[in-house]
Order: sequence, then structure tokens, then C-alpha cells
Amino acid sequence: MPVKIVTDSLSDITSDIAQDLGITVVPLTVFFGQEAFLDRVTITTDEFYRRLIEGNVWPTTTQPPPQDFANVYNQLAEETNEILVITLSSKLSGTYQSALSGRDLVEKECRIEVIDSQTVVMGLGLVVIAAAKKAQQGASLDELVDFVRRALPRSHFVAYFDTLKYLAKGGRIGRAQSLLGSMLSIKPILTIKEGEMAPVTRLRSQAAGMEYLYNFATSFPNVELAAVEHTTLPDEADKLVERLSQSIPREKIYRSTVSPVIGVYAGPNAIAVTVLEAEK
Repeated sequence: MPVKIVTDSLSDITSDIAQDLGITVVPLTVFFGQEAFLDRVTITTDEFYRRLIEGNVWPTTTQPPPQDFANVYNQLAEETNEILVITLSSKLSGTYQSALSGRDLVEKECRIEVIDSQTVVMGLGLVVIAAAKKAQQGASLDELVDFVRRALPRSHFVAYFDTLKYLAKGGRIGRAQSLLGSMLSIKPILTIKEGEMAPVTRLRSQAAGMEYLYNFATSFPNVELAAVEHTTLPDEADKLVERLSQSIPREKIYRSTVSPVIGVYAGPNAIAVTVLEAEK
């Protein structure tokens, strides 16, 4: 019985990818006032960003309760006795803790390993995808845990933000706090360091941001997988994929949209690129 892979919706793994690779995605929740929506399940990315931009209710988010993970574990335990769970950074959300607590609620005999990725979006997603491919090839749970721990330091993500307003208001700005003073005139590039958002550089325009992302992605000589994702810039994302495919084989590049829960903090007109370096 192959090991089953579980992650959360902040991995930005689309339903197509999840279905293809047998990945179970546990959604977080986004609220507009009293209205609650499951990330990518009961609200689409398009509908979310329309409401974010046009609406006057500031959205909030919450992690899945432990029972949501337990329900997934119980369901998967019908098909396997080994489950690997890889969550977004515990410094950004309580999801990792919920995934751990959910293990205590499982009724069936099943070994469940939970890993805090210390990253987010496709920085997490590409590692989950690579692990799922290994699982399909018959890797054991111990082999997969070892693989993920080695893969996480090889996953590199940078994001262009049009504004830091959403990150600051949502309380997830982390080390990028230092950029807030010059919020209006600059376009920040952020990454994730030790589990929280951190500044890389600041640029003057979106065009400079796209160039930075392209140069970042093509600076790695040996790429296992890559990803381009956006909040509300589909055309820019497509152009970036097109450019990158001249250096990185197109079949290795995943294209996604940033999930509603992350969109609460990223805001509109953000775009990110992730590279999973091949193991040496």
C-alpha cells in the first residue's frame, strides 16, 4: 500500500495536481465578516480576489481544526497504514499543530508523520509534489520523511508584492517590517527565512520585479521543479512561464494561483516564483 500524502491549501496545489498525484489537501478557512469559506473549496480564487478588491469587509483566516485532519486520516487509513503530512510554516499558522493534534483522534491503526515545512505557497507545494511522485514510485514512509527533510532546504521561493499593506494588516509581516516606512514608493521582494516572511530587496516597478523573479529562477544550474503563481496577474504569470521555459523544461514548471487564505496577506498584483533544486 503506497504512503498517502497530505498537505494544506497554502501549498497552492491545485485540484488537478492533487488528483493526478493522489495528494489530499486540507483547506484553511477565510472569513468575510460572518461568512466562512473553505479555501479553494467553497470560494474560488477569482471570487475571493474580486471581493478583496471591491468589497469593504476586511477578510480574516483560520487554520483547520484538528478534527478536519482526523477525518482525512481516518478516510485514508481505509487504504493505507502510513500517512505523511507536510504543512505550512508553524510560524505563520496553527495548521501544523492541528495536524499533530488530529493524530490523537484517529480510530484506526495507522502511522502518521507530520512535518513542519517552515515555508509556504509553492515553496511547500513543490516539495509535496516531489514527495507524492516518490510515494507513487513505492517509497516507504521513512524514505519519504528523509527525502522531504533533504528537499526543504533546496526549495527557494521569492515573491513580488505590489504593497505590504495586506501583510502588515494581517500581522504576518515578520522581518519585512523594516520595509514598511517606504511602503508607497517601492515594490518589495520577499522570501521566507526560518519560517517567517523576510525582505530580499526593494524595486521601483512591476517590470523590475518580473525581471528579478526571472533572474532568480534562472540562477539555479540544476532545477528539479519550478513554479510560477500569482494573485491577480495571470498574464504576467503566463509571460514569466513562457520566458522561463526557454531555460527550464516546460513540463517541470507548475502554474498556480495564490490561495485565498494567502491572498488575504499578499493582496492583489503579487507574483511568486519557486525553484526546487535537484539533489546533488
